[in-house]
Amino acid sequence: MDLDITSIPELTHEELRRLYQLVDATRELDLAAVAWQRQGIIPGYAPELGQEAAQVGSAFAMDTARDFLFPTYREMGVALALGVDMVEYMSTHKASWHGGLYNPVSTALAPIQAVVGGSVLHAVGWAHGQRLSAAPGSELPAAMTYFGDGASSQGDVHEAMNFAGVLKAPVIFFVQNNGWAISLPTQDQVAGGTVAARAAGYGMPSVTVDGNDAPAVVRATRAALAHVRAGNGPVLIEAMTYRRGPHSTSDDPGRYRSLDEERRDAGADPVARLAALLLENGAADQAFLDASRSGAKAHAEKVREGVQALEPRPGREMFDFVFAEPTDTLKAQARAWREESEHV
Repeated sequence: MDLDITSIPELTHEELRRLYQLVDATRELDLAAVAWQRQGIIPGYAPELGQEAAQVGSAFAMDTARDFLFPTYREMGVALALGVDMVEYMSTHKASWHGGLYNPVSTALAPIQAVVGGSVLHAVGWAHGQRLSAAPGSELPAAMTYFGDGASSQGDVHEAMNFAGVLKAPVIFFVQNNGWAISLPTQDQVAGGTVAARAAGYGMPSVTVDGNDAPAVVRATRAALAHVRAGNGPVLIEAMTYRRGPHSTSDDPGRYRSLDEERRDAGADPVARLAALLLENGAADQAFLDASRSGAKAHAEKVREGVQALEPRPGREMFDFVFAEPTDTLKAQARAWREESEHV
């Protein structure tokens, strides 16, 4: 069953301008973060070059006063669109603190999840809890969970989608199909051709959207939100995009694809495409685009300064928040660490 998005209004000029600023800022910060890793400022990073429209467009539609988003390790654009402090977000990539220093409750963004498919289970649990606690007949808060075409092969994703379908949990499964599961092309690891085709088996509608078209992603997400808020159960969105760079800064895509293949398959650049739309429909002029780029560069530089200024976290924190009630073994490990490292 396909989700109908035709009733969702087109974005206003004001919305398009704000959307462009966020997409542009995401592109600039993403490129900067790769450079930081090469310079030794951060030890590792998962680039999202080419996926800016999918990430920003989906987060742009959410209501952080009631909704909650569950990212993987590649959703920097989602965090930026939600207004998360990017120095606090990037602290994870500097290995200063697991999950980041940002507050998940106040930002409506769960801690960064490095376990492939892990955030999907968390989103369904949160969404089910919201349904149970909601007043009868009221609009439901929504969860948005992100994963890629590769992660869709994980058993956790199957279990989460099955539970969501059975329980009618208000959750949106947002699949960024970027063409690659690390070095394996999508067609070699997704049976049936698309992830969206699986949704029917879990009793939920789906929509396949051009993931390089930011306004289209916003509208698809708004349609999904209307469906889940009404208590109709989950929705799967598959944003068809392309990972233009490596899987991570430790990956060499030249080992499994050529530059010619990358240029051929990548499609329209999402930032340039949105810029062209703004100019074409009169939503903005070149001066606005130039100012946006200057602002994006200044923001990236400010984040770099903040990341470099981060101090190491106290080592004793590694024993905190492991269990609600620390086990005897964990207590013994903490004591041994303090004796060896803090001499207490």
